[in-house]
Amino acid sequence: MRRVLRSSLLALATTSAVLISACSSGTQVEDIFSAGGWPGMHSDARNSDTSPVTGSRDISLAWTRPIGGPVANYASVAASGQIFLTANTEKGCNLFSFQMESGRKRWCRELGPGVRASTPIVDAAANVYVGENGAINSFNEYGQLRWRTPVVGTPLSAQFTGDGNVLFITQLGQINVVDRQTGEKVVAPYDLIPPPSFTEGANVAIIPDDQGLDSCFFGSPDCPVANMPAIDLETGKFYFTFFPPDAPEAELVAMKYSGGDNPTITQEWSTDALPGGSASSPTLSGDNSVVYANDNEGKLWALDTETGEPKWNYDIGFASAGSSSVTADGLIIPAGGASGHLLALQDEGDHAELLWEHSDLLQLGVPAQTVGSTGYAVVREGTDGLAMVTFDTQTGEIVDQDTLPGALGFTVGTSIGPEGEVLTPTLIGELFVFR
Repeated sequence: MRRVLRSSLLALATTSAVLISACSSGTQVEDIFSAGGWPGMHSDARNSDTSPVTGSRDISLAWTRPIGGPVANYASVAASGQIFLTANTEKGCNLFSFQMESGRKRWCRELGPGVRASTPIVDAAANVYVGENGAINSFNEYGQLRWRTPVVGTPLSAQFTGDGNVLFITQLGQINVVDRQTGEKVVAPYDLIPPPSFTEGANVAIIPDDQGLDSCFFGSPDCPVANMPAIDLETGKFYFTFFPPDAPEAELVAMKYSGGDNPTITQEWSTDALPGGSASSPTLSGDNSVVYANDNEGKLWALDTETGEPKWNYDIGFASAGSSSVTADGLIIPAGGASGHLLALQDEGDHAELLWEHSDLLQLGVPAQTVGSTGYAVVREGTDGLAMVTFDTQTGEIVDQDTLPGALGFTVGTSIGPEGEVLTPTLIGELFVFR
């Protein structure tokens, strides 16, 4: 049930850096996450897919923009409304910044092809942090490079820590924490899978930094860490799924970043309790005592964050293709899937209660909840079209439905802007913005 994770035998780099000073970690985090916006892949440190903004129940399409290639990640939004998005383009720019009001491109950059799998995160100053194969980068709001730090693998996305640093895990299983201002590593890299160190003649075994990226969506062994961590800003504990070498399925893992003058990364626990493993990002409860995770056989699980022991599981009836949206008071809306519908659960401590469901609505995206009991999700419209539905999260009442013109397939995430704008990119490569 428990598995000991191993630290790297060969640290790629060791640096000492003074951690960002502030009166308290809470103050630092507030400085990083200013009110509004959607600064990370799943909005916040606990991966809640919720917004502090009061959502509108009467939205309409504001603008659309083709990106030039498939999009596999959320749109991130600064508190100023500046949008950041990555795409899998064959040539040219693959990191983009757009203006919220008009959709006008502010700037774009061409990074390594691994950026297609990385969701940018953004701080209160609109500095953006994004991975590519073999590195993590930071750009300012004007697209100027602030720093670039080499790593092993491709950072899929990152989280800000309670002491103001940037924590991320690459798809090859390397954990790093870097200084937000300089990019310097504040702790030695922790390798979940020790890097190869053998030689054959004069040749050194090298794993490409973008290996397995195309398998991350499915959570296969080729992508050992297929999602972004959820982090408890008070304790430094963080949670993610990990597919160990030769294991039959992925595990849910808890680790801890200590912060302080001599920061460390240590193991807390791991569990293989999720049948079929999991490929979606875990979500923390509002008080950080519960971690929620989907398995690959159609159940949502709630586990104790101290021990990893299951508290309950609920059969939602389909394999969810993303993480759940979870409010601070435990209202849970699972993401859709190939056959997933729209429903809501309430965490009652030792079990989950079904609040409502729409078995007739095929959900083809990841939902978002806002203040005012208002939620948004993308559903099938007609034979193969898509629409954004607005609904009451307490009752399930559909209060608005807006077509995504020309959209096919499914969307890859729903983000909320600082003025209540609703953003969703489609897998085939178009960004839709409602206000």
